[in-house]
Parts: sequence; C-alpha cells; structure tokens
Amino acid sequence: MVTILSILFWASLAILFYCYIGYGILIYFLTVLKQIFSNIKEVKPVLEIIPVTLIVTAYNEEQVLEEKIKNTQAINYPSEKLKIIFITDGSSDDTVKLVQQYPFIHLLHQPERKGKYAAVKRAMHFVTTPIVVFSDANTMLNVDCITKIASHYANPKTGGVAGEKKILRNKGVSAVGEAEGLYWQYESFMKKLDAAFNTVTGAAGELFSIRTALFKELDDELILDDFVISMQICLQEYKIEYEPEAFATELPSSSLKEEEKRKVRISAGAYQSIGYLKECLNIFKYPLLSFQYISRRLLRWIFCPVMLLILFMSNSLLVAQASPAIFYWTFYTQIIFYAFAVCGWLIIRSGEKSGAFFNPLLFCIYELLSRKGICKIFKRKTIGTLGKIVAPGGGVGRMEFTS
Repeated sequence: MVTILSILFWASLAILFYCYIGYGILIYFLTVLKQIFSNIKEVKPVLEIIPVTLIVTAYNEEQVLEEKIKNTQAINYPSEKLKIIFITDGSSDDTVKLVQQYPFIHLLHQPERKGKYAAVKRAMHFVTTPIVVFSDANTMLNVDCITKIASHYANPKTGGVAGEKKILRNKGVSAVGEAEGLYWQYESFMKKLDAAFNTVTGAAGELFSIRTALFKELDDELILDDFVISMQICLQEYKIEYEPEAFATELPSSSLKEEEKRKVRISAGAYQSIGYLKECLNIFKYPLLSFQYISRRLLRWIFCPVMLLILFMSNSLLVAQASPAIFYWTFYTQIIFYAFAVCGWLIIRSGEKSGAFFNPLLFCIYELLSRKGICKIFKRKTIGTLGKIVAPGGGVGRMEFTS
C-alpha cells in the first residue's frame, strides 16, 4: 500500500512540476540547443506595405467605444492599405449610432446576437485583404501594432501573429487585477519561449492576426475563438509568431465576481476546444506541435486538477502510515501553502492587500475558477451566449453563457 501511495505521490508531483515549471525550463534549453546547432540565420526580406483588415467586435460597448475609435484612428499604417470593420451584432445600446458617425469604419450590424465567433465568421466574408487582424472593443492598441505584425508575413511559413496583452496597473488596482496582470506577464513569457522553439500555441483575442486564406469556419457556438482559430493555423502547418511590440492594453477585472465570470467562461471554452483540436494529439503528423499542445495546454487543463488532489490525498495517507520524514515535510508545505491562500482571501475581504499571501491565493483562485468552468460544462448550467460543448470523445451538449 505504501509503495502504491509513494508512486501516486511522486507521479503527481512530477506532472505538476512539469506543467507549472518544468516545461518552461525544458523549452528554454531546447531553444538554446536549436540555436546552437542551427547554422541558418533567418533574414527577413524587405516587405512591401501589405493591405490589412482590422476587425473589431463590439457588443454593447458604448462606454468605451469612442476611445476605441480614436485609438483605431491613431494607428500608424497607411489609410489606403488599412480597412477597418466594426461588427456590432445584437447591440442594444448606442454602440451602432456611435460607429455610424465615423465614415472610415465599415459597420456590420444585425439585430440578432449569435455570439462573438459567429460575428467574427460573418465579418470574414467582407475581408478582401490577405491579412486580417482581430481586436476587442475594450482594448487599446499601440500605434505601431499593425506595422509590427505585418512585418512577420515576409516569411511565407508565418500563418499568424500573436500580439501581447497588457493589463493596466495603478495604485487602485484590486488584488484580482494584480493577479490578472501577473498571469498575463507569465503568458507573454511563455509565448516568447514557444515562438522561439516552434510556434505560439494559442493567441489572445485582444490582438492577433492570421492570413485570411487560412481561416476555417467552425460552429457558431465556439467559445475560445482566438485559441481555436490560431491553433487551426498551426494544423495547416504554418507557424504563429509572437510580436511583443504589438500590444493591446485593457483594464483588469474590477472584482473577483467579474474575474470569476471571465475565468469560468475561458475554462469552459478550453475544455470545449479539445473536441475541435483532436488533430493536435497526432504526434506522428505534428510532433513539435503535439508536444507543445499537450505540455502547455492539455496537461494543465485536464490532469493538473486531478494531480493536485492526488498529491494531497496520497501525502496525507503516507503521513498517516508513518512514512519517511520527507513526506511529513511535503505535507506540511501543502498545508502551509493552502493556509496562506485562506489567509490571503480573508485579508482581501477585509479590504487590505494580501502581501506575502498573494501568490498562494492567486494560484488557488485560478485553479478553483478553472475547475468551476469544467463543472459548469458537465452540469450544463447557464453561464453566457448559447454554446455547443464538444467533449474530447465527440459528445455534444448545450449550455448558455451570460455576457
């Protein structure tokens, strides 16, 4: 019994270490080795200014829309080469009226709302340029973002470009906002490593780009459109590059409730996307992509929650059976870690900063919210726009997402 528990403990610890730390270390050294043994230096040819379409999805965004439009006008790219589409399907506030005031914007609107991906898919029928850039109405772009993104398409193997997402931080930012900012700093670091090794595995919808011809239409109910669209590019054997000098900034979630809604939706979409991306598991056809997808996404989404539970339970039983001292130390470490998270939670609820308790709290918040997203799928509760949930085995369920 002790042997089985020890195996479960060390196996779960190894998987967790690999998912959260080990993969980053491994991909870094693999990239260094790749650079050492590769004698080919990539030289970017001089690129003509290629026509680009910017698609902005805006649903009931009247509060930020004027700022977004002015931000779009400020983009440093020749106006004759940049087509701008705002799609406002389903908006019931003054979003449509605000967009209509600006003739340089091509407005797409229909009364019925079918969800963000359905709007994106509809807008793609109006794209005539070879490159399309996607952005959200509540994010502001830097002036050189299109130029920086377009430069990557000099490489014919580049199928898409992922920009960087930045969270605005100020003195009044909440603990949840701090957590969100740290999370996206980590994501940006990992995107840089992934791109240097092979390809970015999933772009953020706030700012990313693809070759128009590579866009594949999927179900309207797709939740994580940015992730699945970019991964579909990789499945066509093109690469998603990373451009940190093209970035989108947005305000952090103002409360835990707001962050919970966002994270639950993302987690549900992450699980749904597994059904759309079964081909990514074909290690014989896509060896590098499969390695990245499994290591960076699948293990984290599916196995980590189970491994955290197994680690704690097996450790508890090993301590109960008077196992070697190392198991006592690991058990006490886990207890202290989770106790710190609880303390951080209590401190934040009192209105104070969590200080040293912040990182354990951040980890636990994101893990709990991720698990809640998956549970919502299986329980088929109401959580946003009507969505089809595609399970890894191909099963389909229905659920809703509140916006």
